[in-house]
Amino acid sequence: MSRIDELIAELCSDGVEHKPLAEVGEFIRGNGLQKIDLKTTGVGAIHYGQIHTHYGTWATETKSFVSEPLAAKLRKARPGDLVIATTSEDDEAVAKAVAWVGNTEIAVSGDAYIYRHTLEPKYVAYFFQSEQFQDQKKRHITGTKVRRVSGDSLAKIRIPVPPPEVQHEIVKVLDKFTKLEAELEAELEARRRQYKYYRDALLTFGERTDADANKQATIRWMTLSEAALEFGRGKSKHRPRNDPRLYGGDIPFIQTGDIRNAPHVITSYTQTYSELGLTQSKLWPKGTLCITIAANIAETTILGFDACFPDSVIGFVANSEKVNVHYVEYLLTSLKSKLQAQGQGSAQDNINLATFENERFPFPPLEEQERIVSILDKFDALVNDLSSGLPAEIRARRQQYEHYRDRLLTFREAA
Repeated sequence: MSRIDELIAELCSDGVEHKPLAEVGEFIRGNGLQKIDLKTTGVGAIHYGQIHTHYGTWATETKSFVSEPLAAKLRKARPGDLVIATTSEDDEAVAKAVAWVGNTEIAVSGDAYIYRHTLEPKYVAYFFQSEQFQDQKKRHITGTKVRRVSGDSLAKIRIPVPPPEVQHEIVKVLDKFTKLEAELEAELEARRRQYKYYRDALLTFGERTDADANKQATIRWMTLSEAALEFGRGKSKHRPRNDPRLYGGDIPFIQTGDIRNAPHVITSYTQTYSELGLTQSKLWPKGTLCITIAANIAETTILGFDACFPDSVIGFVANSEKVNVHYVEYLLTSLKSKLQAQGQGSAQDNINLATFENERFPFPPLEEQERIVSILDKFDALVNDLSSGLPAEIRARRQQYEHYRDRLLTFREAA
């Protein structure tokens, strides 16, 4: 920071000029490139969708390629250009940009703009992430379900243009933050693979071998209904789904989407039932294991509160004398692929109660279940808990990065 302050005091003590992006570059729309055209070899190419899913602040290599004959017909980004995705389903991701700092020209798809400019490429890419860019961008976003912003609108956004030396120094600082976060993300991914390995190893017991004089003899193989005090589907709403009288009360209602995105134990909800809604449904107790059986099947979570859920979800209330509900949740998570393979249906895959009535699961003694849960809870916290472990550290580093990025990219404007 001191080096940047010294440069600012030396080179722009009277402030920094802020210019419309149109004054320091031009926007060129990509053309003609479809997903079906992408290949594993050929001329480098960026499809706008990949900017959202694959690329970070800058790139030196492309994920995909196109044939040379097609590339000859397409508009191309040069080294130093930004490639900008101008459509998205949410406002924050509209105009997400990646600085192309490779050595060759690359093809760019439609629904993306090339920004060819005279500034430090990474400096501009970091600016596109900043709060001041986001604030200016909001007034130019159009569309309903698909949100978009045009090149003409982006051209009006103002960017601070300090001397090149200041731009380079800012990039050096922000690159360090980016590198640290990437290292933490890589470590987190390695820990997740390690967690999955140990989870599957701890929950693999082989075939039923009651006659063996080893620990397998203590394994009980039961269906979920045999291990439950209560096991069944949630209750559908009998009134029309959009009947407002069902909602707006203080009774939590859990949907399949809530379960899909939930942690090991779900502690929040977005929808509530009224007392009338409760008469149309069933209230399941805190500690119930929820299992989705439609759409994204075999997703699981444990209720952290009493709640209702629809008949696209199975509820499992554990018999605590036989099983630990957290053990069952971890077990089903490890078997998710196997359960999903049993999905049937035309419009969408689904499983049902019969899937579990015909499937026997391994249950070691309760003490062993609790030991396994204790081990897996520690792994789960390390790789998933936003209040501790690597996710918490990554979040803290990201907040620190965002703070310094916005601070470094904010300048007193020259008169």
